[in-house]
Amino acid sequence: MYRTLAVLVRNRTGVLFRVASLFSRRAYNIESITVGRTETPEFSRMTLVVGEDAAACDQICKQLSKLVDVVRVRDITDEDIVARELALIKVAATPDQRQAIMQMANVFRARVVDITNRTLTVEITGTEDKVDALIGLLQPYGLREVVRTGRIALNRGVRGMRGSLMAALAKSRQAALARAAAEATPAGQQVARL
Repeated sequence: MYRTLAVLVRNRTGVLFRVASLFSRRAYNIESITVGRTETPEFSRMTLVVGEDAAACDQICKQLSKLVDVVRVRDITDEDIVARELALIKVAATPDQRQAIMQMANVFRARVVDITNRTLTVEITGTEDKVDALIGLLQPYGLREVVRTGRIALNRGVRGMRGSLMAALAKSRQAALARAAAEATPAGQQVARL
């Protein structure tokens, strides 16, 4: 069974590398990973989908929590979440086939975002099952390219990671104020305090 992890990190260079390296060192596979800034630009949120059981996933969460710049890790698989995936699907399409492909896309609430003489590109957003179903139906026409974002997920309702985000933001600002105060203090006074 696939597990979904929500990881709140500081938006700094190397964080994604450290997370991916942890998985590589432990021989765990990442099925999908999406990363983007949160409502606060200093932080990013990762959504990882891993093909591990609950016990292995618990171990992964503990290891991730120890990494520098990781603020919070949660396994949200069994929680009430909204999960979506975005896909762009380029399909071979003759002028005679375009109408049928466009109707199929409409049934899935997908939209055609590009048309050339020989292809149509369809954009779909939904669950992995919905994306897989449309890809399956378009396959007989001839798939030219498929690009998928991987799962993104949020908790339904008020539960989420905002509290962790605000606490980390406050801690980060306090540290910045302390550094600024230390820099403003004359060197002689710092030695006297030691």
